[in-house]
Amino acid sequence: MTTQQTFALPDVGEGLTEAEILRWHVRPGDVVEVNQPIVEIETAKASVELPCPFAGTVTQLHADVGAIVPVGSAIITVTTADVPATGERQAVLVGYGVREEVPVARRPRRTAPAAPAGPAGPVESTRGAASVLAKPPVRRLARELGVDLGSVAATGSHGEVTRADVLAVGGTAPAPAPVEPSAATTATTGPQAGERVAVRGVHRAMAEAMVQSAFTAPHVTEWVDVDMSRALSVLATLRERPETADVRLSPMVLVAAGLVRAAQEYPLINSTWVDAPDGPHVMVHGHVNLGIAADTPRGLLVPCIAGASAMGLLTLGRSIQDLVDTARAGRATPADLTGGTITLTNIGVFGIDGGTPILNPGQTTILAMGRIIDRPWVVDGAVVARPVMQLSLSFDHRVIDGALGSRALRSVAQFLADPALAVLVEKGL
Repeated sequence: MTTQQTFALPDVGEGLTEAEILRWHVRPGDVVEVNQPIVEIETAKASVELPCPFAGTVTQLHADVGAIVPVGSAIITVTTADVPATGERQAVLVGYGVREEVPVARRPRRTAPAAPAGPAGPVESTRGAASVLAKPPVRRLARELGVDLGSVAATGSHGEVTRADVLAVGGTAPAPAPVEPSAATTATTGPQAGERVAVRGVHRAMAEAMVQSAFTAPHVTEWVDVDMSRALSVLATLRERPETADVRLSPMVLVAAGLVRAAQEYPLINSTWVDAPDGPHVMVHGHVNLGIAADTPRGLLVPCIAGASAMGLLTLGRSIQDLVDTARAGRATPADLTGGTITLTNIGVFGIDGGTPILNPGQTTILAMGRIIDRPWVVDGAVVARPVMQLSLSFDHRVIDGALGSRALRSVAQFLADPALAVLVEKGL
């Protein structure tokens, strides 16, 4: 006897309501196993691979590539073989956990019939890759490196194969695969005159968020010019050290460090306005989770560095580097793109001096850094050419008044221009 099992699109993170089908990895007639990746979807936050919760034969795909599918709608039907009632259980969908009514935390391992009896190791070398416990990004990495997940020793806390486990077998992670750009976000291959461009995915989410922010929070923007001579000198010195060889020490790292320090000095800029049933209040966050606006082939994304306030300069630099690279490679997860408490955006990379950035919904402050360009600057009464950068700070005027906003912006500027910056760097910020 067989049964038709239908898999509905799950909420893959933070209350998302829909997703776009990017590509199918299977087609009707294919045989699939539990936790085998079957489809790649794009949510408002990230591109995600979904594993199959059933083993059997694909009967029907319910959505074409490019379709926008609401959460809870059927996406695939699989014909499965009936199992005895005593052995029936909900399959664990790797990366999404089990339903609350299931008392066990993980699916039993599947052992090949010819496998010899003996003590169970962390994984069985004879099992198929689809039966291995591993999250979708780890499975993708394994495929890119040509690593058989069935042969990898799992060190995860729940018996799952981790990214480090795969890299230990396959070596260095490959260079990011090129991501197909969308018409709405790529200037060189952008929409042509008269073309109708669908607003979906990241583009749609950004549009909705910006409208919500602009017409909810009263924005104020202030700006200041900074002589970056000493900051650039410090960066040049740090780049000569062996311990910084793996870090891209750009001016953005110093600006990020300055913003984190300002948020610790003036906690209200690292807060959220909350409209509660018992009246509005301001929630001041205990940690600085720094959002970094990144221009990616999928559009504007803001991945978050959790706990940035506890990081030294080099750790912060590595975190920015890894986060932006991951986002641009299309590998940012919904978890990477949530939880930010304050944001930094670098518009200087586009040759722009300054602007009036719009707040991310739920945040109180965003800082934009402009390009560094030689400008006339008065030093000891003489006009000289100095590398100057403009900082633009937008903030929610319900939470931050002009005095506090000015002090916070001045704090960042003084950090970048102060002669004692080198001493602060030596102390790990």
